[in-house]
Formats: sequence, structure tokens, C-alpha cells
Amino acid sequence: MTTTDRTAPRTGLLTVDGATLHHEVRGEGPLLVMMPGGSADAGIYDAIAADLADRWTVATFDPRGYSRSPLDGPVTEQLPATHADDIVRLIEVLSPDGSPAALFGSSSSAVVALDVLARHPGRVSRVVAHEPPVVGLLPDPEAGRALFAAVRESFRRDGVAAAMTTMAEGLAPARGEDRADPEPTAFEAEAEAEAEAEAEAEAEAEPTARDPESIAPEPAAMAPEPERAAPEPAAPASSPQEKSQEKSQETPPEMPPAQAEVFRRMHANLPVFLEHVLCSFSGYAPDLAALKDSSAHLVVGVGRDSRTLLPAVAAEALARRVDARVAEFPGGHIGLTEDPRAFAARLRDVLLAP
Repeated sequence: MTTTDRTAPRTGLLTVDGATLHHEVRGEGPLLVMMPGGSADAGIYDAIAADLADRWTVATFDPRGYSRSPLDGPVTEQLPATHADDIVRLIEVLSPDGSPAALFGSSSSAVVALDVLARHPGRVSRVVAHEPPVVGLLPDPEAGRALFAAVRESFRRDGVAAAMTTMAEGLAPARGEDRADPEPTAFEAEAEAEAEAEAEAEAEAEPTARDPESIAPEPAAMAPEPERAAPEPAAPASSPQEKSQEKSQETPPEMPPAQAEVFRRMHANLPVFLEHVLCSFSGYAPDLAALKDSSAHLVVGVGRDSRTLLPAVAAEALARRVDARVAEFPGGHIGLTEDPRAFAARLRDVLLAP
């Protein structure tokens, strides 16, 4: 198989209970299923999947109700167990000989990965769960639940930009520790800047509250954004707040058409994520006993730059409770989009480790 053949996706549709899943497959070898989190779809993994297709059969997909995976009926509250059943069905189709698959999930999809491992341990060889935001394991679970409930209420009342602002403001260091460096993390700065940019766009546009096509694209705070060229560095500002404001005023760099299409799809998924996914997935109560029984197959990922933020604090608490290994990844909560090549290299090491 040539490099082009290996990295070119082979697309398909899979009928599952209540939905039809768009999926893409690259490469050859043991099956690796990469699950998009937040409002992302299969496109978020284009660069990483191509890198890993030399060693694995890499499967990516659009979660039910997102992008090219329509539901059979109206969208309702989404549950991790339903999405986990979709993954098991995908593994059955793509690994018909019954060989177990490796799973990677980030943020909300890391929650799904935990449910697959807890209920179907025989179907997976290794699960890498990168920063699952399981708020029930935080030092103050009620504060975590209240934050995500407030994000959803902001969306219902004032739309996506308001929800993004609520998210960014709420994701302060969860351990109550002062940072040595007062600079905001990349995760916080990106969420704040995107929220400000969209608020400005909404103010200038006709009031079409939650029409995804009426406002500029943005990533959800719990969702990675498509890989894009880095903007030109902004001139130094006298404070982190001024730097964030300057970033929000920058003109986004032009993206190739394929990446722009991924970005557009992800933005259109935001209402479903904020209304029907965020609270139910972050409120998921993992089966700690089952995960501890399978802890040899579980690696909990945390971002190097986000270890004091809510998702990483919850993830490390999970690892302690179930005796799972913790692996640090480049970047922050959305590290897989900040430096896809470095992230893929680290994921490769984690997947191949004994």
C-alpha cells in the first residue's frame, strides 16, 4: 500500500440504533478508533489519523446527531452509554474477526471511552482517555455540575457566544492553586478570544439567535478545533486581559477549503453539544469497580498546559481511584489541535507502551 493509499480515507455509513454513522478508515494493521469530543467530528483527526495509519487501521467518525451522522428522529438528550454502544457496533463491523481495538477519546468522547471499557472490556486492547471531565470526581463536584449547567443556561438564554464566555470564565484552576505564571493557559485564552470574537460578530449581524450559519465559526470550549495555520504573533500587551482582547480582534487566517468545511460543520454542531451533550456527559458517573478491574488497559491522558484546569483535575482523580496510568500529552485540553504532529507522536508512544 502506497503512502497515498494508506492516508486516503475510505468512507462508509453504519446503521446503528436510532442513527446512521458516517465513518472513515485509513491504513492497515490493528484497529484504532479515534473518537471526537465536544462539537467535533471525524475531520478533527485528519492530520493525526494520517500519521498513525502506518501502524494501525485508523477509524474516525461523526458522532450521532453531528455533521454527516443524522439521527432517525429529533435530537434528544444524549447519553454516554448510547454513544458507547455505537463504538462497540463500529468495532464489530471493522474488526469482524473479534480482535480488540484500541480507543482514543478526548474530553466528552473520553467519557464514552470509559463506558466502553467498563461495559465491554473484551472489545478493547487499550483505552486512552484524554481529560474526561467527570465532575463527580472533583474535590467539589457540585461546583463542576453548576458550571456546566450555567453554560447550558447561557446558551438557552443568549446563544453560543454567551455559553462560551461562561465556560471560559468558569474554567479557572480547579485545585485552588495560584499559578506561578499569571498568563492564561492556551485553553482559557482561546475560549475567551473566540467568545469575544463571536460576540462582536453577533452584535454586527441581524439577530438570528442560534442559527449556526449566521455567526462566525468557533470551537466549543470543550471541543477541539480543526488544525489551522498559526496567526501572526500579536504585539506585546501590558496584561493577559489586553492580550486576549488583541487576539479577539485579529483576522482569522485563511484555511484551505477542506479545513474550512470541517470548521463549518463543527460550528453547526455546537447547539447540539451545548444543549444535549455537555451536561449529561460531564455528569457521567463512571463504574469505578469495573474500570479498576480493567485498569491495565486504561491510560488517562492529561495536557501538559492544563493540569490545573477542571477536566485534567477530574481525570487525574479518576486515575487515582482506579489505579490507572497517567500520561502527559503536549499542549492543553485541546492539545490535539494545538500541535497535531507532536500529539500524534505521543499517542503512538502511549499505544505501543507495554
